[in-house]
Amino acid sequence: MTLLELLIVLVIVGILAGVAWPSFRGAVHKSRRADAMSALTEIMQAQERWRANNPAYKASLTSPVLAGTRTLSQAGHYDLAITADSATATTYIATATVKSSSPQASDTNCQVMRVEISGGNITYKSGVSSDATNGQPDPCWLR
Repeated sequence: MTLLELLIVLVIVGILAGVAWPSFRGAVHKSRRADAMSALTEIMQAQERWRANNPAYKASLTSPVLAGTRTLSQAGHYDLAITADSATATTYIATATVKSSSPQASDTNCQVMRVEISGGNITYKSGVSSDATNGQPDPCWLR
């Protein structure tokens, strides 16, 4: 095997790795988003249990703790919260925000995953921040 053949093989491997790496990272980000989806589903179920016995949805995950929920997602990639001023008898907004210390922080378009409940209707949104939202269909919620 000559040095030229070895260099050609290295160039081909480098090109293949350069093409495959972004696809791999996208797949990893998508799989970590499942952590946020799962946590938000748990919040939705806990809110429905709470609402069955109370006149309004709970405005916080803490004090007292909303049974069956936590403030950090299972795998630890997302901080969880309920927007306090959004909770009424028919409405609330639950968010999962990427932790800055998580490797998921490089998922630039899906920093905040959000579920909005209003009058029994569920809206899934996401974005770079809690104010900015991605267009529809939302690329972060696609399965």
